[in-house]
Amino acid sequence: MIYLEKLSNAFGVSSVEGEVRKIILEAVQEYADEWHVDTIGNLFITRKARVDSPEPVKRVMLAAHMDEVGLMISEIKSDGLLKFKPIGGFDPRVLPGKSLTVGKERLAGVIAVKPIHLLEVDELGKVDSIDSMTIDIGATSKSDCKVSIGEFATFSTKFGYLGGDSGQSRSTEAHESRLVKGKAFDDRAGCAVLIELLKGNYPMEMIAVFTVQEEIGTRGAKVAAYRVNPDLAFILEATAADDLPRSDKEAEIGFPRLGEGPAITVMDRSFIANRGLVDWLINTAEANGIPHQFKKPGIGGTDAGAIHLAREGVPSAVVSIPTRYIHSPVSVLDLADFENIIKLMQALLVDFNMQRIKQMG
Repeated sequence: MIYLEKLSNAFGVSSVEGEVRKIILEAVQEYADEWHVDTIGNLFITRKARVDSPEPVKRVMLAAHMDEVGLMISEIKSDGLLKFKPIGGFDPRVLPGKSLTVGKERLAGVIAVKPIHLLEVDELGKVDSIDSMTIDIGATSKSDCKVSIGEFATFSTKFGYLGGDSGQSRSTEAHESRLVKGKAFDDRAGCAVLIELLKGNYPMEMIAVFTVQEEIGTRGAKVAAYRVNPDLAFILEATAADDLPRSDKEAEIGFPRLGEGPAITVMDRSFIANRGLVDWLINTAEANGIPHQFKKPGIGGTDAGAIHLAREGVPSAVVSIPTRYIHSPVSVLDLADFENIIKLMQALLVDFNMQRIKQMG
């Protein structure tokens, strides 16, 4: 849990993941037999087999991406306001009036919004395009601005428990709520899971890769998979949950729900999961009494899209934590799902058997 909070609060828009990488390295270095940071910023942690296996040791890649969606400063106006471009996918509706952390100096900022009192009739109910929005950091002129073009901004949301004191953090031992809120659970939650998995002993070589630039095209994963050249890969993610109340007339849309376990991907827009690995995940969950569900097929994409195409191809699967409101200033997940994805992957990796996977496929 401590790492989920630290990682969620960290600044790490695509291509500037250094703060996130530092937190992860401090957390896992004692469990690493080897570690390496490549030229693009991916962090590789190698944990060699510590349990005897009747078959040759295999290399398994587990990946979670460090980067988050955010904003890049594209122009500094004469009045000190900042124009920006989105880094990753955004719905413009979530942006106006939001509090930000901006630039290398971590300045406080806000996305400017015209108050309702000043709106014209034809402006009511409309959302401006991102290109027309600006960030206010309190500068009064271009020369007064402490931010440069090309610097980044992210939401200033802080981790906490939903329904509790907004000032509380993990220092409070008991919380009634099992739901937590924070920014960048996509995919800091996956990173926090991978940290926990690195503490285990398994009968295969684990290469844990904390990737960069997933939100702008799975760029880090493409480089990483080529380097690792694994026998198979699991990608740990956060995926969209849509379990809010709906009218009886609205059809069930099939998205995962909070509290009902990790979501297994069968297919998304970038890949079709290896059937043997999917069956292995399902069988492991059922054998261990771990709740599980499925991500709606054909939606979204992850690092698996790049990893499964590396070299001669890599059998790959994705398992995710259902998360409300991803790619927005604040996301919500259920700690039960967070804990159950760890249990599922630990059980699967401890019982690793390549021949069984081939039979399932």
